[in-house]
Amino acid sequence: MSELLPLIDTFGRLHNNLRISVTDRCNIRCFYCMPAENVEFMEKSELLTFEEIERFVRVAAPLGINKLRLTGGEPLVRRELHKLVEKLAAIPGIQDIGLTTNGIMLAEQAADLYAAGLRRINVSLDALSPEKFKKFTRRDGFEKVLEGIKEAQRVGFDPVKVNAVSVRGMTEEEVVPFGHFARETGADVRFIEYMPLDADNSWERGKVLFAHEIIEQLSSAIMPLIPLGQPDKNAPATDFVFEDGIGRIGFIASISQPFCMSCNRIRITADGKLRNCLFSLDETDLRPLLREGGSDALIVEAIRASVMAKKEGHEINTAWFIQPDRPMYSIGG
Repeated sequence: MSELLPLIDTFGRLHNNLRISVTDRCNIRCFYCMPAENVEFMEKSELLTFEEIERFVRVAAPLGINKLRLTGGEPLVRRELHKLVEKLAAIPGIQDIGLTTNGIMLAEQAADLYAAGLRRINVSLDALSPEKFKKFTRRDGFEKVLEGIKEAQRVGFDPVKVNAVSVRGMTEEEVVPFGHFARETGADVRFIEYMPLDADNSWERGKVLFAHEIIEQLSSAIMPLIPLGQPDKNAPATDFVFEDGIGRIGFIASISQPFCMSCNRIRITADGKLRNCLFSLDETDLRPLLREGGSDALIVEAIRASVMAKKEGHEINTAWFIQPDRPMYSIGG
């Protein structure tokens, strides 16, 4: 029964977390992810169907995959996404399903998603003012995102996590308001260091606002942040709480504190390409196997080969780092 052996790479990392992009389309245009205009999206026929995604997860689950996260683009622009959640939640072995969204369409879909079995939700929100929101996203929609967060909390998502990308020269003034936002709303705020996955290839290390700087700013302006234990050693975020116990803040410090050696993730793009790292330069095309009658055994073989080929780390902090050709919206956040 070799097909039931866990997915362990050459560095001893166990992989149980699958990120599934359901579309590359999005209703905003964040500069760190997409071009402002003239974006070439995949044809609908190129996207994996819900049935193809379900089959892939059914094949992967016996290998130890038990955590899923749906991403995009903006996953909520994929019609009737709750039906996919329902299919995935019914697969034996799947213990946890999450979703990352920009929140603009969340208010109208939160109840259906929760009823279908979704339990974890992350909302991308980089600023707490409409003006700065539009500077990031190059679109309107700030109030809709806030409505989406409130509705998600109302229907039972707890906690709702709010992801804010930290960019030097843009977000310093947003840090303290986000601290108060966490304390006042009960949402977990997570600051994510700006990563080199933008479509315009304009990323520079000097533009990264580092986690330690944000910790210092929040501790000074509000009150000290106290580190929390990390029950899940594979989780990318390092979590803190304010000294009085009100307001949780997390940090995904991909640049200043890489967590590659505890990475447990693989991902599949909306067009069926398997990637063993967000920054991978290589990918395995599984769509022909899923669409043209490939056996489960061949799919398992492809998954194992991809995991075994995983590199030690993303190499962002080295001179030989090469940014992937695919920007974030095409890979899946």
